[in-house]
Amino acid sequence: MSCPNHQQILKFLRLSNDVGRRATQLGHHPFGAVLVAPDHETVLLTQCNIDTVNHAESTLARIAATNYPADYLWQCTLYTAVEPCCMCAGTIYWANIGRVVYGISEGHLLECTGNHQENPTMSVSSHYIFSHGQKEIELIGPVPGIEAETVSLQQQFWQSR
Repeated sequence: MSCPNHQQILKFLRLSNDVGRRATQLGHHPFGAVLVAPDHETVLLTQCNIDTVNHAESTLARIAATNYPADYLWQCTLYTAVEPCCMCAGTIYWANIGRVVYGISEGHLLECTGNHQENPTMSVSSHYIFSHGQKEIELIGPVPGIEAETVSLQQQFWQSR
């Protein structure tokens, strides 16, 4: 399986932030996910956050699993500006998406949100979740070059709540 280059990674992480901004316009939390085909260019799906049990990544993974064969999804990449939480990582695992790229860690998100009651961040990394499975999902992140944009989006949103 070929890997995306750094420019492609930044392009789709920025798109993930754009989808997160769209989520805020819909009254949701600022998280977005993007599924990209094996060619590292074609966007198959985008999804913004819906609510506390329908995060962008888990919703996208469920939709992808109902629309694409598992062997195809294994060759795809899910981009998300913020590391998937344990719920989303588990859903990505079961959907058979073979690569996940994220901009900032779950721990860094916690620094942006504090102990906000609307986002009670769990200290369980996607690295931990994936390392306990039987499939080797490639996990790339945090990615330099996107941090400031992602942190700004998160801080602006959470400080206004």
